[in-house]
Amino acid sequence: MSFEPRIIAFCCHHCAYGAADLAGVLRLQYPANIRIIRVPCSGRVSEEHILWAFANGADGVCVSGCLEGDCHYQSGNLRAGKRVRILRNRLWDIGLEPERLRMFNISAAMGSAFIGLMQEMTDVIRALGPVAGSGGAR
Repeated sequence: MSFEPRIIAFCCHHCAYGAADLAGVLRLQYPANIRIIRVPCSGRVSEEHILWAFANGADGVCVSGCLEGDCHYQSGNLRAGKRVRILRNRLWDIGLEPERLRMFNISAAMGSAFIGLMQEMTDVIRALGPVAGSGGAR
C-alpha cells in the first residue's frame, strides 16, 4: 500500500494563492495531496495554526507568502518566515522532522514555480513517510 501524504498549504491571498490560481488557469496540475487554505497574509499564520494542522492529520505543512519586499502588508511574509524557522527548530521536540514544515516565497505570476514547489514538497513528505503515530490511516 503506497503512502499518499496529506499536505496543508497556507497561501497568502495576494501572491501564493494567485500563483495557484494561475496554475489552474494554465491547466497545470499540482499533486492532489495539497489542501490549500487561503489566508489574507502569510504573517497571519500562527504556530497554533501549523500545529493544529499536524495534530489533525497533516503529514506536511507549508506556508507560502509573497516574495521578500513585496508583501502587501509590508512585513507579514518576513514574520511568517521567522515564525516557520523557529518552529522548524522545535518540531524535533514533538517528534516531527523539520522537513515537514517549509516556507515558500512566490509571486502571483509564478504559477509553474508553484507547481514545482508543491511537487517537491510532496516528494519530500512521501520520502519521510506518515507522521509517527498516525499509522498513515485516514
